[in-house]
Amino acid sequence: MDNALLNNIDKLHTTELGAVRIKRNLSLDCVDAAAWCRDRIVSPEAVIERKGKNWYITIDGCIITVNAYSYTIITAHKLRKEH
Repeated sequence: MDNALLNNIDKLHTTELGAVRIKRNLSLDCVDAAAWCRDRIVSPEAVIERKGKNWYITIDGCIITVNAYSYTIITAHKLRKEH
């Protein structure tokens, strides 16, 4: 499958505030939030879909949002459990 996000995975990055937001939302205890997200995005289990200007990657009970033009990881959060 030809996927622009995976083809440009080396451009993936986040801002300082983005990293703080990702770590807080996912309760991560890692040094590099962008690397954590990159590892999830390249996983064969990741479901990647583009809606408008963003990519949405669903994996391991969380969803990662990436800007489709700048490859900036905007946020990531846990999926809410459906009742």
